[in-house]
Amino acid sequence: MKKYNFNAGPSILPDEVIKQTAEAVIDFQGEGLSILEISHRAKYFQPVVDEAVALMKELLGVPEGYSVIFLGGGASLQFCMVPYNLMEKKSAYLNTGVWAKKALKEAKGFGEAVEVASSAESNYIYIPTEYEIPQDADYFHITTNNTIYGTELSDKKLQDIYKKKGNVPLVADMSSDILSRPIDVSQYGIIYGGAQKNLAPAGVTFVIVKNELLGKVSRHIPTMLDYRTHIDGGSMFNTPPVLPIYSAMLTLRWLRENGGVEAAEKRNIKKAELLYDCIDHSKIFVGTAKEEDRSRMNVCFVLKPEYQDLQDDFFKFATERGMVGVKGHRSVGGFRASLYNAMTLEGVQALVDCIREYEKRM
Repeated sequence: MKKYNFNAGPSILPDEVIKQTAEAVIDFQGEGLSILEISHRAKYFQPVVDEAVALMKELLGVPEGYSVIFLGGGASLQFCMVPYNLMEKKSAYLNTGVWAKKALKEAKGFGEAVEVASSAESNYIYIPTEYEIPQDADYFHITTNNTIYGTELSDKKLQDIYKKKGNVPLVADMSSDILSRPIDVSQYGIIYGGAQKNLAPAGVTFVIVKNELLGKVSRHIPTMLDYRTHIDGGSMFNTPPVLPIYSAMLTLRWLRENGGVEAAEKRNIKKAELLYDCIDHSKIFVGTAKEEDRSRMNVCFVLKPEYQDLQDDFFKFATERGMVGVKGHRSVGGFRASLYNAMTLEGVQALVDCIREYEKRM
């Protein structure tokens, strides 16, 4: 039976990337050594990092004056690295979910961290719009996609933020929608994210940083938490996560070969529309996020009140038909299907068919 991976992260990767990574685990580029045991200083690994950086810049249209680095620690480490490097006195945050809330909590240890708006009162089912960005903030932080609640900052709402921010540097956690649609990198001071959703296996974090923002805070920054350390060291100041970086490079190659970010966005729109249409016309399921803020990456839905007792039954039914990882986050329950770049239209159609088959039993 074919299985379809809807896990929110670590998540689906392109089949060819998995195959090529597996081959490199046995023998990396004919060197007679596994990628698991090669030195990151080896002459044949440096080109991997260089190509991964070049592909990120090419696919996202990263302007001059920005650096791309690969780090450890996950996006959670960035919650403190960002204020360490940018925050002198004050920062501002848009609270749209668990990860935004955690980022805000870390920033409060460095000075005044202002929550400009929050949708916590509605369990984060929408993205707030009625707020102002304080123009004396050292940066304004957003989380562009919220995996747990199935919301995403639309292009329209991003444009509104670009206007509101003025000269305040914009920082974005794009862990779960990076490379899924075109973005104007020039609008951002820092873009970061864990790679284990649209880019690579768990273990590596990407950071895109505007160089001119660095070196301006008066505080001492520990060496490992200073972005300049890793920019100067070419992501290899200390031993980097070799295997995930290699897989990231392969994924970026795959994305370019399949039409780049623009083509990925078209596929992602089609996949999301297919599943949301099924849910919207379902007699037993209902989507949780406000329609205008629905995520293309993470589709969250629940059983209608009169069918709540079918929770375990549907999960068992879907799992038996090859639908993997469709259970919602433990904090919200329900169901979630993650439609990252590597998820195929065939996979989404299989889930739609599964839902419709289950409904016929009602």
